[in-house]
Amino acid sequence: MRLLPIVTALIVAAVLYGLVFERDALRAIVSGRAPEAEAPAAAQAAAPQTLDAAGQAAIDVVVLDSAAQAVGNRIVLRGRTEADRQVEVKAQIAGLVISEPKPKGSFVEKDEVICEIDPGTRPADLEEARAQLAEAEISNTAAERLSKGGYTSETQAVASRAALESARAAVARAETEISRLKIAAPFAGLLETDSAELGSLMQAGSACATVIRLDPVRLVGFLPETQVDQVETGAAASARLADGTVKEGTVSFVARSADAATRTFRVDIEVPNPDFSVRDGQTAEIAIEAEGTRAHLIPQSALTLDDDGTMGVRVVDDASRARFLPVRMLRDTGDGMLVAGLPDHVRIITLGQDYVTDGVEVVAHAPEDGS
Repeated sequence: MRLLPIVTALIVAAVLYGLVFERDALRAIVSGRAPEAEAPAAAQAAAPQTLDAAGQAAIDVVVLDSAAQAVGNRIVLRGRTEADRQVEVKAQIAGLVISEPKPKGSFVEKDEVICEIDPGTRPADLEEARAQLAEAEISNTAAERLSKGGYTSETQAVASRAALESARAAVARAETEISRLKIAAPFAGLLETDSAELGSLMQAGSACATVIRLDPVRLVGFLPETQVDQVETGAAASARLADGTVKEGTVSFVARSADAATRTFRVDIEVPNPDFSVRDGQTAEIAIEAEGTRAHLIPQSALTLDDDGTMGVRVVDDASRARFLPVRMLRDTGDGMLVAGLPDHVRIITLGQDYVTDGVEVVAHAPEDGS
């Protein structure tokens, strides 16, 4: 009783196998034709061939007659923005601040007063020093006359001149103290911090405010030692900021001394920034125009690898034979890849390069031949 279900299951499995895996053979049997053998995949991938004059098979390839063109080379590196100038303005004398504070972000002109200190007794000290100077001048004049007449000693005349110079120095010190009461901006720029608060006590060395100059702004990058010789002062450069903004400027400085830790060389780029849209400390992708080179513009598909994994192209030489030439990729463009390292005039295989090796005879066709 159990044998019939087993036999039925085997028959159903055989029918399903034939329908799924031997469908073409079953169709051929039903139509009365013998099943055709499948063409091997290698035959489908065979390259087109043409017989040459000697009856030997030559590979058909499509070539591009390329002439080298002069292109500018660009060095790309990561960097940051930096204020052109930045200084923390500090007090040189002690005293109470009597000026209203300026808020951070305010623009200040060169020599504009940022903080003012209470003069205290300094004006009185200056008047006292001037009075002592007047007295010393009269005493010195009298001492000189007496000395010339022989009525006093030379020692007293010298002491009188010394007192006069001391009085003059006291006046200069008092005037200097008065001039330090007003703390001014050393250059035009923006306040990065609030200035000192009204009524606060400042000591010598206390910070009044921080002033930065952002026009022009500086782009700072670091060049590896393999590329530092390619960059010169005055070279054109551009930078793309994190928000997509592109700024252009010129190289203003290339370091002669490498950083001890990274063994890289600092490069500064000066960029106009009249609207202060570029801030201090932003990251940037910097591209510096270096000395131009001669390059070929080729399709990306023309690139291939040799047995050692070297990137290059296959070309057709004067004997109509394929030859591999290594290339140095410069950059990718919308029209193709710019590569260097090839002769000025070369016939580059753009279709069929994967079917040939060095020394193989080829028949070159132009792209419009359709071969």
